[in-house]
Amino acid sequence: MSNYLILPLVSLLIFPIVTVIMMIKGDQSRNIRWTIPAAFGVAFFAFSLLAVITEGPLGFWANHTQDFWGNQVWLDLLLAIGIAWCALVPKAKTMGMKLPFWLIFIMCSGSIGLLAMFSRWLYLSDQT
Repeated sequence: MSNYLILPLVSLLIFPIVTVIMMIKGDQSRNIRWTIPAAFGVAFFAFSLLAVITEGPLGFWANHTQDFWGNQVWLDLLLAIGIAWCALVPKAKTMGMKLPFWLIFIMCSGSIGLLAMFSRWLYLSDQT
């Protein structure tokens, strides 16, 4: 079994487990809940760095422009980031977060920046 198959399968197992745990625990884990998206952000950054080193900084573009499935994944990512951005902006404003910085960071790194912004917002909101 190749790494290209193992990673999606492992992710398919981890995602529902983490989301169900978060759904059940809710706010019981205040003051540490920001660490989960931060940890996933760091892990995804490391994986993305490996992809950039081995495939090049624009390697993702070939995947998103080769067929309709690639286009669909690209649009899905943009929609998901857009939804998260729209939901997070009002909350981030109340915490005094610098939105232009976060928008540029997200536009340059996708989910990595979004995970960082979300982690920061959770951290700040837990401190108040």
